[in-house]
Amino acid sequence: MLKLFKIVALLEGISYLVLFGNMLILKGSNPELYKTFLFPIGMTHGLLFIAYIILAIMLKIELNWSAKKFAIIVLGSVIPLGAFYVEKKYLNTQTN
Repeated sequence: MLKLFKIVALLEGISYLVLFGNMLILKGSNPELYKTFLFPIGMTHGLLFIAYIILAIMLKIELNWSAKKFAIIVLGSVIPLGAFYVEKKYLNTQTN
């Protein structure tokens, strides 16, 4: 399950950056293109975020993470580039 969490974390981080890029770059240049891409990107990111949180809760129970480690991992999904930091710092040290 840790391998699946790593994949979801990577995809969630990428979708977060794509969502920000869409909002910052496309919104000002072409509002119609912004509306076309916002919904699918936002929906994808939302589903990946929910999967990230659910998998984090499941792994907390399975791997007996401390409350501090769990909080850092969950906060990593909210902060831009946080999912990449979490994957590198907290998830690479464990084996599947």
